Amino acid sequence: MAHQHPIHHANEHSPFGDLPADEFYRHHKVLHHEVFITTTSSHGPIKLFTQSWCPDYHDKNSDAAPLRGLVAMVHGYSAESGWMFGLTAVAFAKLGFRVVALDLPGHGQSEGRRGHIPDINPVVDACAEFFEAARAGHDHLPAFLYGESLGGAVAALVCMRQRGRWSGLVLSGAMCGVSPRMMPPWPLEHFLPVMAMLTPDWRVLTKPLARCSLKEGWKRRLFENSPHQLSSGRPPASTALELMRVAGEVGRRGAELELPLLVVHGGDDAVCDQESAERLYASARTGDKTLRVLPGVWHQLVGEPPEGVEAAFGIVFSWLVGQAEKASRPPHRH
Repeated sequence: MAHQHPIHHANEHSPFGDLPADEFYRHHKVLHHEVFITTTSSHGPIKLFTQSWCPDYHDKNSDAAPLRGLVAMVHGYSAESGWMFGLTAVAFAKLGFRVVALDLPGHGQSEGRRGHIPDINPVVDACAEFFEAARAGHDHLPAFLYGESLGGAVAALVCMRQRGRWSGLVLSGAMCGVSPRMMPPWPLEHFLPVMAMLTPDWRVLTKPLARCSLKEGWKRRLFENSPHQLSSGRPPASTALELMRVAGEVGRRGAELELPLLVVHGGDDAVCDQESAERLYASARTGDKTLRVLPGVWHQLVGEPPEGVEAAFGIVFSWLVGQAEKASRPPHRH
């Protein structure tokens, strides 16, 4: 499926290239909305920044596809729902999907201590609550979850919690396990639980994730130029310990995934472990699953050169459109 990703219009200073944001969305014939919400989770209320994108059917020149379904997106650690991640949302909207995303607690413009995730449960709660609200009035549409990196683990946990509510799950570089190249050096790995208790703010990694996630240098600079970017992009010890625990939990619970599944993973991913993603895929109890390991590709698909971006996202675009069409067909009668 030929469909250009909007990252090709960006530059190192702005995801919108040389255009103001409103003009960028008009150019792509996409409607974009932002709103702050307050969750009602049992973990306590928190103010979250949320966004939505959909085809602009009011544009008389629009060639947008009919509304196919809803895609709920979950970003990775140190990222946000907008900036570079939001460009993929624009691509989904141009395909005919209503798209929703939020800044995870402690990320982007949402409340919460910056970059601190000592417990994943409030994060999963926030996503589940927001996505359920976003689906109100759209229950007739097939709904899909798309998660990158940590967002893949969170999306999988949402699916496990809300069984039967989703038409499909896309995991891109999902955190089903931490790459050996990203693990703390021995013997620090074994002392991490103690370090998380004694010095929870100690930064485990020596360099920001973007430097080993995005292959093209100008895209690393773009990522770091976001006004809402975490200052270091390196998780503190308490968060690193929880991320490792979550990766293990998701990997162990793969058999609970019983919905259509697409797993896309870079063959040279130095952040999230490819073999762990393959094991999750193998354990998923669904007859409709696809695994694509892309040789030489880094952690974030959007960070590849143009031809790599198109090849990788072409897989995702085609899968989503195909699944939406399949889910929308009336049941076969014998």
